[in-house]
Amino acid sequence: MDFLNNTVLFTLGNANIMLIDIVTSVFGLACVFMAGRNSKYNFWVGYVYTFFLFVMFMGKHLYASLLLQPISLAINVLGHWRWTHPKSNEESSQKAGELKVSSLSWPQRGLCIAAVLVIAALWGWGLSVVGGDPVPYLDSCVTVLILMAQLLSALKKWDCWIAWLLVNVTQMILHISVGNIFMPIVCGLYLVNGIVSLFSWNNLLKKNA
Repeated sequence: MDFLNNTVLFTLGNANIMLIDIVTSVFGLACVFMAGRNSKYNFWVGYVYTFFLFVMFMGKHLYASLLLQPISLAINVLGHWRWTHPKSNEESSQKAGELKVSSLSWPQRGLCIAAVLVIAALWGWGLSVVGGDPVPYLDSCVTVLILMAQLLSALKKWDCWIAWLLVNVTQMILHISVGNIFMPIVCGLYLVNGIVSLFSWNNLLKKNA
């Protein structure tokens, strides 16, 4: 898989855009696009996406991000099971055998926010102690938000798109702050999909689907 990490497709600004950057962007966008369209097949794309992320982080020696991939994979497996094996009172009225869209209660939302803030603060502190990360707290915030968004997506909660929008915005800030040019463009595409999906899933929520 070295050719994925070592093949330069083009240069944008002062950065070389590698083949692995394009591959992960395509599979990542395809995954969230399919999820936004309420397609259970997004999980199959998600498995491939996780594999290529693993390859990319290994090639770039980003071992902290690399270690998160097993967690992402586990959440993906959980989501695949939950979406296709709903309980009788959780089944979609429009798609038999599939989980319906639901939403968190306000106490649950408060718990999620508190969990993200606490875990991100602890993670950011750990990164700052270890050193080497120019924006440890912002980096940890993005990472924890991604895991929370993935978990809410796996449970088919409408609120996941709020989390994804926060992820997209913070990722854009993160990449711009370290001088990346290509990834903010990709994040912008994620942001557009997130906005469309937010309204799409809200319609499904109203239809009890």
